Amino acid sequence: MIQDRMTRREAILAGAAAMLPLAAASAAGAPQPQTAPTIGIATLGFADYTNRRLAEELAAQGLRTVQLFLSQTDSRYWKYNGRSDVSALSAARCKEIAGAYRAAGIAIHSLGVYTNLIHPDEAERKANLAYFEAMMMAAQAMGVRTLITEAGHYEPEKPAPVAYHFQEEVWNRMVATAKELAQRAERYDATVLFEPFFRGFLASAKRTRVFLEEVNSPRMRALLDPANLLEVNDLDEMFGQLAPWIDCLHAKDRKMHVDRGVPAGQGDLDYKKFVALAASRTPKAPLILEYVGAADYKQALAHLQNAMRQ
Repeated sequence: MIQDRMTRREAILAGAAAMLPLAAASAAGAPQPQTAPTIGIATLGFADYTNRRLAEELAAQGLRTVQLFLSQTDSRYWKYNGRSDVSALSAARCKEIAGAYRAAGIAIHSLGVYTNLIHPDEAERKANLAYFEAMMMAAQAMGVRTLITEAGHYEPEKPAPVAYHFQEEVWNRMVATAKELAQRAERYDATVLFEPFFRGFLASAKRTRVFLEEVNSPRMRALLDPANLLEVNDLDEMFGQLAPWIDCLHAKDRKMHVDRGVPAGQGDLDYKKFVALAASRTPKAPLILEYVGAADYKQALAHLQNAMRQ
């Protein structure tokens, strides 16, 4: 009996040791604080601004991230669903453009390309791939590693029983084109994000996931704009299909059964649910305000911030 006795010190140490597993289990089960996703803004709606003026204004509003479209008065290189002449876009000029934002404390998340990768003409596709590679070079000079695009849009002159975007031949060709794009991205340590849209080749969240799985490259990822899929998917479906692939989110809006997008808060998208899913499923993906300009970006920003607070 005497040998089984404990000193007071031994009893305290034994009790503390016994509590350690309980403390660890409690910590593991405790809810972890969520970090709010980064809010950024696309520069496309600010065509009357220089890059420096835009950077200064956005910084004054507390915005610290942009998605750069080369559409400002001193960088007119933007062309949707096609290509522009970027021969004058030297490495030095790229650094100067990027420097305007960084001097204001603003990071450039990604560079918008949006060329036509689905065109049936081989020469046209090759020219667009070359243009995309030139934009990869520009991004590299800017210190940017992410570029964004859609598959592209093409409407044949003669209608067919099956819409062009959904033809088997077009699917196979688009997968092959994306694989080639992935090889080019590898050379520049770049990542390309594909944005789905219900009236295009990537017409749903599931179709986008299946496409990315078939391309099978870590260089090819997704940008989710829920307003683009509102007509065909609900928010749970979008994140359920694409969450592991999403590196960026667009924050705009759309009315149901309407083609045209609108600023955040002016459509039918459930923004409270959107930002809640973004925070829980894709917390590292920034929310980029889109379809906004000088006249309405503050209202859209306030709508997004209010949804995040709620």
